[in-house]
Amino acid sequence: MPEVLPDTGPSFRLWPPISVGGPLLVGLLVSWNAGDPWRTSTVASTLGWVLLGAFAVWNGWALVTMAQHRTGLLPGQASATVLDRGPFAWSRNPLYVGLLVASAGVAVLTGSLWALLALPIEWALLRWGAVLPEERYLAAKFGDAYADYRSRVRRWL
Repeated sequence: MPEVLPDTGPSFRLWPPISVGGPLLVGLLVSWNAGDPWRTSTVASTLGWVLLGAFAVWNGWALVTMAQHRTGLLPGQASATVLDRGPFAWSRNPLYVGLLVASAGVAVLTGSLWALLALPIEWALLRWGAVLPEERYLAAKFGDAYADYRSRVRRWL
């Protein structure tokens, strides 16, 4: 009888919080050390807080949905099912969408144009480092169920 290996979840090339946090931090450091052409304002501060609030609600909803279906909550944990409810009905990667929204909120709140300009780098690192490996894992684990989900729900929004 062949040995059955435990499901250890997807193997990331780059952990998602690093994919977003690294470029965000570099952008903030450039702004703080070299200056920034963008200045904070009441409107920017309000928008920043709105984005951070949206992140908290959206990612909280995603985490509650994951917990209700007893599937891995942290990046890299095994998935128990293909989730197609809650924010997963709109995005195959709602937690990563939320991280990008949070990053934008921090950039706007702090008045860092350089951090805001880092968003495409964050997106690319997330895609390469986490999304593509996760998609391979989910396709191998769930087969047709994941293929059907992919055909109905967009990767981002």
